[in-house]
Amino acid sequence: MKAKPDDRRDNVEHIQENINHTIENMRRADEMIEETSDDKAKESLKAKNGRREEALKGMRSEIRDEAIARKNGYK
Repeated sequence: MKAKPDDRRDNVEHIQENINHTIENMRRADEMIEETSDDKAKESLKAKNGRREEALKGMRSEIRDEAIARKNGYK
């Protein structure tokens, strides 16, 4: 059985979807932080959003790399 060839043509779109999803999760978490009086839950949500922010930095870097690779014909 042959391995499936690497097809990067839609990587930019997939990464952008992940970015959008992560930003939406951050927005929802911020809303929950504002609505809850549970300090432990607030801290947990803030920590998750911190990790999400770090993940966004990586995804934004990756999307730039993929866009450049696409422009250059994936060489």
